[in-house]
Amino acid sequence: MRNLLAVWAGKATLALSRRLGHGGTSLPGVIALRVQPALLSWLAGGLRLGTILITGTNGKTTTASLLAAVLRDLGFRLVHNRSGANLIPGLTSAFLEASRGGRVMADLALMEVDEATVPEAVRQLRPLGVVVTNFFRDQLDRYGELDTTVALVGRGLDAMRGRGFVALNSDDPLVASLGRGRGPEVVYYGVEDPRTGTRTMTQTRELRHCLFCGEALDYDVFYYAHLGRYACPGGDFVRPTPAVQAQDVRLEGALGSEFRLVAPGCSAVAVRVPVPGLYNVYNALAALTVALRLGVDPERAAASLARAEASFGRMEHIAIDGRRALLALVKNPTGYNQVLGTLAAAVARETDPKEDGAGAHDRATAGQGIFLMALNDRYADGTDVSWIWDVDFESFVSAGVAARVVTSGIRAHDLALRLKYAGLPTERVRCIPDLAEALDEALALIPAGGTLFVTPTYTAMLELRDIISRRGYTPQFWERRT
Repeated sequence: MRNLLAVWAGKATLALSRRLGHGGTSLPGVIALRVQPALLSWLAGGLRLGTILITGTNGKTTTASLLAAVLRDLGFRLVHNRSGANLIPGLTSAFLEASRGGRVMADLALMEVDEATVPEAVRQLRPLGVVVTNFFRDQLDRYGELDTTVALVGRGLDAMRGRGFVALNSDDPLVASLGRGRGPEVVYYGVEDPRTGTRTMTQTRELRHCLFCGEALDYDVFYYAHLGRYACPGGDFVRPTPAVQAQDVRLEGALGSEFRLVAPGCSAVAVRVPVPGLYNVYNALAALTVALRLGVDPERAAASLARAEASFGRMEHIAIDGRRALLALVKNPTGYNQVLGTLAAAVARETDPKEDGAGAHDRATAGQGIFLMALNDRYADGTDVSWIWDVDFESFVSAGVAARVVTSGIRAHDLALRLKYAGLPTERVRCIPDLAEALDEALALIPAGGTLFVTPTYTAMLELRDIISRRGYTPQFWERRT
């Protein structure tokens, strides 16, 4: 009776929240858990197969979204916290939304989980698999330094006690270190294409030394940040050879990416990733690793992946009055650097005068290098915004792709100052803290058929999407399937 009362209270809160135009991503779970603290475990017990947890600093939402697209195409019924609410109340809200009469009628739950929440999520959900994407400095006011974050996730993996599998990114030494001593339940995924990387790395690296002996790691290739092919010179720690590999990687700007999937027991498969950037190649690899572990045919998985849509706010295209807005969430230096590089390539591709035919007109009018950059410092963003000084805005400015930048959000002036020190002329920057006003100002600079490139932090992204949705240009995230 207490479980049913908690479900009723949570679902009533969810319905009221949606009626008022809010997401209802965490509050229903908060209310329900006050009635029954053990509700999440009880609801998860109704799943036919179990739960997959996806954690790490970057890529959780996109990995889960890509995997959801693959599994839904195969007829799986899913519980999925697609909003990105990844603490225990958010996970509970996702289960409440999927419940009918107190029962969860689903085969599998795909839960992206905050790193600090992993131990408790493992305890309550007893997952059949956990995916770890990467580790970067993020929200230092919450986590502290990276060793704390890695230790928290490690505690969660320890709590699995050998039940289920663990999928780890072999190219991130911080992630790969979690597989040491865990045995056959660990499966590694990674990129095997040195042409995609570089011999040196000038951007922020989160790890320079072996975690086990302290010696500086030797790198043959950097893919980005500290991800690459590495080894400890003393032999204490060597990059594990990934079982699931991306070979022959081709990055095609905003159009997405392609690679060849190589995995044990199957022929190589051509994969197209519908979202751009090398970091999304890793997200696709993580999703495919889980799909293969669940017995999905790789050809069918690749076909579903190619049809997947971007998760909301993560390289999401939205049409607005004959123009396009490309929303690319940013939240830490490494992620911001990857987004800026991807968007710079997109601008260059769209404005390439060598293009001919119908595409030439589109590109000539589309990419004018107009950016809306929004920075908030709310709890979900991280209250310490000093991390923007570790973003490589200097390379972005020197690339010459930013014709105009509108900065916005609570810390709009901080971002404008950072761009000034990066060398962007002040006459090309407009600082407008109000997000609705900033959006209108930036869109006014875009010609018909053009693209506005938007880089918001998390709460700014939610606010911008809500503004766009209320104007009728895109559904609210809870009205979308993915």
